[in-house]
Formats: sequence, C-alpha cells, structure tokens
Amino acid sequence: MLKKCIYKGSEVAFSDQGKGRVVVLLHGYLGSHLIWKETIDNLKKNYRVIAIDLPGHGGTGNFGYAHSMNLMASAVKSVLDQLRLKKCVIIGHSMGGYAALAFADLFPDYLKGICLYHSSAYADSEEKKTDRLRAVELVKKSRTVYTKATIKNLFASKNLKYLKKEIAFATAIAKSTKKEGIVAALLGMKDRPNRDIILGLVNYPIMMVIGEHDNVLNHNMLLEQSRLVKNLHLLYLEHDGHFGFLESPIQSNKALRKFLRQCF
Repeated sequence: MLKKCIYKGSEVAFSDQGKGRVVVLLHGYLGSHLIWKETIDNLKKNYRVIAIDLPGHGGTGNFGYAHSMNLMASAVKSVLDQLRLKKCVIIGHSMGGYAALAFADLFPDYLKGICLYHSSAYADSEEKKTDRLRAVELVKKSRTVYTKATIKNLFASKNLKYLKKEIAFATAIAKSTKKEGIVAALLGMKDRPNRDIILGLVNYPIMMVIGEHDNVLNHNMLLEQSRLVKNLHLLYLEHDGHFGFLESPIQSNKALRKFLRQCF
C-alpha cells in the first residue's frame, strides 16, 4: 500500500516495507516504485526498504515545468523527515542516481552509502542536452510512441527477444507517467551540474553498476568515472544494458546485498 508525504503543497508517494536498517530506492526516468518489485522482495527480509516515486512519476505530483535534481533530492528528504529517519543507503537507477548524488551534495550526514545503478556523476554533454530538448518535442507529439521506444532502448539489444515480459512490465509503468512529469524530468536532467567531485570526497561506500551494452551511458566512460571513487564497489554486467536489475536480477541482488553489508 502506498503512503503519502506532503512536499511543497503536493503529494510524494512511497512504499515502506520490511524492518531494519534503511535502504531507499529511487527509480529512473519513466519509472516508479513499482519497477523495484523484485529488488524490494529480495531486500525487505533484512532491511527496511523505502521506494519513492520521484516528482512527476508514479503517484507523486508535479512541482513545476522543470524538476531539478535538487528538487527531487529535497522531495526524498521530506519522506525521510516524515518517517524520522536519519541514516540510509540510497540506491538510484539512472535519473534516480542523479537525484541520489544531489541528495549527497545537499544532505551528506544522512548517507551510509550510494549505489549508482546505470547512472553518472557527470553533467549532460551539449549533444545530450540537445537530445533532451528533442525528446521534449517528441513527448508533446506522442507520449505513447515515445515511451515505448525509449524503454526498449534501455535493454541490451541482444536481450530484447528473451525479456519480453520485463520489457512489457517497464513499458506499462512508463505509459502511466504523465506528459508534464516526463517533460519536467527531461529539463531537470538537462540542467543538472557535474557532481563527480563527490565520488572522491566521501568515505562511505559507493557502488557503480555498469552494463556493457548500455545504449544510454557508455560503459567505458562509466569505468573511467569509477576510478574517481574512493571506496568503490563495482558490478560490471557484461550481457546487459541500462536495466541490470531486470536483465540480471539474481546477479544484481546478490551484489546489492554484499554492498549493503559493507555500508552498514
């Protein structure tokens, strides 16, 4: 059952399952807390798992034309404050990783660790910023066509014929995302700053999950970025794209559990 928190006059939706040390799950672009179902089922036996719908996604409202990563991080903190929680590990997928890094920047004392699941501490390149603006126009023309093609691109091409159930699952969640939320997220991601300095400054563990066949974030760029991390845990998925926890759930969950033991 979804719980609600009020932030800036609108609702932030989240699920809260299990007991123990706190793990916060932040979905990626076009996702919601639902995308983490298998991860939650795996972790809630040992941890209190809070999966939050980020602004403009799932059951969470919109907060303006653009949702900055700082705004998303502050929405996450509003949930933790309502639950009176002071320490957690944040696992962020893609855009959720950008929000996790913003959280690390704004609220460093709350963190015991971060997992960047197919995510990057670098800002968008100029080429990528242009792509984001092009995507805004595509969403305005046909949200359904855009979301279907975008989700398909998040899986490794060679996995498409094997993972039809997983693709349909992620696509259904994406299709429920409102147009305003999609546009606000695209604009927020476009304007996010570099946060790579955090990787080398913090002492808590940082896990990076990298897919060799990621169509969104180049695996070589992410491997280079991983060398900046002071306390690195690396999961390299040689058969996967941008959706490791759906493409290789057993391997991903095993690595996550090992990482969380180190954090706590």
